[in-house]
Amino acid sequence: MVSSYIAVDLETTGLDPKKDRIIEIGAVRVIEGVITARYETFVNPYRKLEEHVKALTGITDRQTQSAPGINTVIGDFLEFSKKLPILGHHVIFDFSFLKRAAVNEGKGFERQGIDTLKLARSFMPPEEKKNLKAACEYFGIKPEQSHRALSDCLAAHHLYQEIGKQFESQDPEAFDLHALIYKVKREQPASKRQKEHLQDLLKYHKIVLSAQTDHLSRNEISRITDKIIAQYGRI
Repeated sequence: MVSSYIAVDLETTGLDPKKDRIIEIGAVRVIEGVITARYETFVNPYRKLEEHVKALTGITDRQTQSAPGINTVIGDFLEFSKKLPILGHHVIFDFSFLKRAAVNEGKGFERQGIDTLKLARSFMPPEEKKNLKAACEYFGIKPEQSHRALSDCLAAHHLYQEIGKQFESQDPEAFDLHALIYKVKREQPASKRQKEHLQDLLKYHKIVLSAQTDHLSRNEISRITDKIIAQYGRI
């Protein structure tokens, strides 16, 4: 088994790293199987949270609005994670959001990974659910709180340790590191003209936008503008 890694979990506004934003990061640094440091922060997505996100996570707009943006947070997280492998339950999900944030700040983020979801699929009966909560219950692990970043990354860490304890000797290759691959280009900032056009559309059609236009990329504003025109028409 890999004995040193960063267990990480994110809470986000949705499932698409191109459109959605990180709202919470939780991580623990594990060295030789022992947790040596913890990292936890809310992240300002510069948009109001949808009700289903609030209900799922318990995170409120007040908590995120007073938090730093990902452009500030990502540097701190990269410093915390060093060059260690990344562990998570469906780890490519968390990696894709983090890498996009890093690339947008001109930083590199290439890592190898450990996926506890993949291990659960390998060593749990087919009829059992494989989400983090279900996998932890199957292996006798009690998470502190579901759908919160720090408690979920701790759960993934304990899940990895327990699966390894039971199955590493019979299938050691299943516990090898694998490259995390997610290709992303740096997002371009929106132009002044784009922002003004969007603001004019919002005002003309009397639309209240949940996101703050100053924090939208060129592609995001373009998508929102096209959607408004398709639904409501031009000015």
